[in-house]
Amino acid sequence: MEETFLSPVINTLATLLLEEVKALKGVHGDIKSIKDELDIIQPLLKDADNKLKKGGMSDTVRAWMKQIREEASHIEDVIDEYRHHAEQQKKLRNNGFTVNSLCNACHFIKDLKQRHDIASEIKSIKQSLGEIYRRAQGCGLRPLEEGSSSRTTDVEADNHRLQSLFMEKEELVGIESKMKELVETLVEGPSERSVISLVGEGGVGKTTLVKQVYDYDVVQRHFESARAWITVSSPFNLKKILKKMKDEICKKEDKIPGEKTEEVEKLIEYLRRYLQTKRYMIIFDDVWQENFWEKIKHALPNNNQGSRIIITTRNSKIANSCKETPHDLIQNLKRWSDLGFAWELFCKKAFRHEQGKCPEELKQLSSEIVSKCQGLPLVIAAIASLLSTKEKVSFEWKIVLDDLNSKAEPNTEQIARIPEILSLSYYDLPHYLRSCFLYFGLFPKDYQIKDERLYRLWIADGFIKEKRSKTMEEVAEQYLNELVQRNLVICDPQQSVGEGTGFRVHDLMRDVILARAEEVCFYQIWDERNSESRVTARRLTICGSTKKFLKNVKSTGVRSIFFFDVDDHLTESFIASLSKKFKFLEVLDFGNVSLDTLPKQLGNLFQLKYLSLKSTKIKMLPKSISMLQNLESLDIRDTLIHELPNEINKLTNLKYLLAYSYNNEAPGSFDFVRGVTIQEGFGDLVDLQTLTLLEANDLSLIKELEKLRKLRWLGISKLTRETGRALCTSIGKMDRLERLFITSIDENELLDLELPISHSPQFLRDLVLICRLEKSPVWIPEFRNLRGLGLKFTRLVDEPSKSLKGLANLETLRLGWESYEGKELHFEQGGFQKLTRLTLNGLRKLEVLKIDKGALPLLEVLWIKNCLLLREFPSIQDLPNVKTAVINKKRLL
Repeated sequence: MEETFLSPVINTLATLLLEEVKALKGVHGDIKSIKDELDIIQPLLKDADNKLKKGGMSDTVRAWMKQIREEASHIEDVIDEYRHHAEQQKKLRNNGFTVNSLCNACHFIKDLKQRHDIASEIKSIKQSLGEIYRRAQGCGLRPLEEGSSSRTTDVEADNHRLQSLFMEKEELVGIESKMKELVETLVEGPSERSVISLVGEGGVGKTTLVKQVYDYDVVQRHFESARAWITVSSPFNLKKILKKMKDEICKKEDKIPGEKTEEVEKLIEYLRRYLQTKRYMIIFDDVWQENFWEKIKHALPNNNQGSRIIITTRNSKIANSCKETPHDLIQNLKRWSDLGFAWELFCKKAFRHEQGKCPEELKQLSSEIVSKCQGLPLVIAAIASLLSTKEKVSFEWKIVLDDLNSKAEPNTEQIARIPEILSLSYYDLPHYLRSCFLYFGLFPKDYQIKDERLYRLWIADGFIKEKRSKTMEEVAEQYLNELVQRNLVICDPQQSVGEGTGFRVHDLMRDVILARAEEVCFYQIWDERNSESRVTARRLTICGSTKKFLKNVKSTGVRSIFFFDVDDHLTESFIASLSKKFKFLEVLDFGNVSLDTLPKQLGNLFQLKYLSLKSTKIKMLPKSISMLQNLESLDIRDTLIHELPNEINKLTNLKYLLAYSYNNEAPGSFDFVRGVTIQEGFGDLVDLQTLTLLEANDLSLIKELEKLRKLRWLGISKLTRETGRALCTSIGKMDRLERLFITSIDENELLDLELPISHSPQFLRDLVLICRLEKSPVWIPEFRNLRGLGLKFTRLVDEPSKSLKGLANLETLRLGWESYEGKELHFEQGGFQKLTRLTLNGLRKLEVLKIDKGALPLLEVLWIKNCLLLREFPSIQDLPNVKTAVINKKRLL
């Protein structure tokens, strides 16, 4: 618990003591004293944390906790005031400040007052901490040294990758019969439209069951013309749900160009017209409000095509409201009464490193633990995953059982106890992981966040520290791997090369996050329902309307602001006022809001580390952006910015610059992805680790890349033959590069990309080439760590399947438009041993596809489209693990 608000303050004070403190003479000793006092208080917080875990925290201790939390925030505010003051003094000195004039004398007097005020605050804090420590002793708190029974088994091993942590189908337990029954209802039922409502408490497996059915090959083929998955949650926004239905259901070729349907009535009319002649299947997951079906049903015509709607809910009244005809069904999902299923799932999770076999000496304890999980699959999976990280000895198992006994007394109300049981997984987390886990609560329910974005946010918030030879990004990846392994976070597989992996949390886990976050005031959600609430948290998520936000929020101590589903247009004056009110902001995320202009006042956020303008209508960055000297991450993807100002080159702490956009009007065209131009001098940004997508409009700019030795993700567009050769020289000096994206100036420009093999980046994991190549690159097979490869417009003559078969770790291969001009593609036995996803798109001359028996043993997805001459292809039966197979719009699986 203390890790979420106290440890960062202690670390900041330690850093401050190492910095120059001449601007505040006489308080260095007081600052050190404050740090020492917090070091003494920290073990008391661990004792309070232990009492909270066991349910034994008194109201007095809770009040003490609130007091120390508020004082920690106060300390942080004073530190930031000091730094702000120091920054102002530095600017004055740089501008040649003297006290020769009356104006400068006024500044000098004001400076003395500010210094005196800050010094007084520091002395006051020192006294308050002494009183807080004395009160702790009166509350019965005693120092509790760090110690955890959680001794993980190789969870920090470097070789653990996200792909090895995905949940396999064989881990699914007890749903086979329900799945078969539901599939039959969907594909063999009456021609009339029917609604199937699945009712059950949270964690019973509703969403898991429906997702397996939704992805089932027979169901996909049956509803090929129109299907969609809509997560509803509460409160639902009818217009947004209708728009999402339209986006998911209506195929691009069927949409009317330029049509923008925004009104609810027009969206309903559009969907009814589109679905009238189609057999459709719509999933509405997690419905909470009884009037949902009454509103949404008007968009779903009863067209006698055998259409199906599935609704999942915890509320039987909602299910009953959806049953309007004899064809509508209600299925109740119950907890497992059969302990055989519970035991099977528990063993698969808890003993995954022991082939699912429970040691004899742990059977009795394990059986007792399973019985305490009350037959809920999610609870069983969470507790079993917790145990999988512990030593397989009775002592460790007994500790968990004792905790469960304190949380799950048989006479208590079971449902209310489930979040408490799941909280055991939270309390078992090492303190460095707790803040990372709580961070998922900042995002809406079922929100999928990409790994690279999560890493940048964790780093900006100070959760990640470098470890020995590891970068902060590698440490963040390690932390995320551990959360997935503990079954606290769900991982969605990567869909395309270089796009990253998505992560989210189950709604019950989110309930745990909300409860724990409230205890430590980790963040707050500000919306119309909470618009009058007092904001005390450092992190704030704003939803809905912003009209009362600046007026109602009195606290100026907010450090992070996120906007989600905001209905209002954010004006320049709103951003200016926000920048003035919250001058110590470190994270500011405007992603997907209506925003087209930024004021110069944005530059006053001198502590800002993370700024996202993704998917806004911003056309240019203000020159004042050069004042954001602490900015580490700038995301301007899918904006209208085409040229970066020269001021960007002054951001010497910048690490991540993401600046590409998609041309959605022409998804199959050569210039589907667009970059930005940058001014000469960007080579001074030597800490850059991400730079994508940069337009190569000048040879000198390409040569400047040589200075960026820390790059891990590089995207370059509009290359010519000359700049392509220069790029190869620069890449040869980037030994940390992991992602590389290259496009040429047009589809006819012939590039000669010859990387020096002896100096090429050996850790490259994702490579995308959209350009015509003189010959098949001999250096690609040298990238032994390559996991994703995409080729487009390369016009290769030699079979890429032969030269690439030695890529032992390749998981995704996409051969796009005109990437290969041969008539035959042959995947030979022994090659591509880890390939799970193969896409062939737009190979216009391809006639024969051969896959030897035993080749591509792990292939799960085979997607072939726009290969119109293809007449010979392998039998799907020879590919035992394929779950999805589509060949020129014909779905085979």
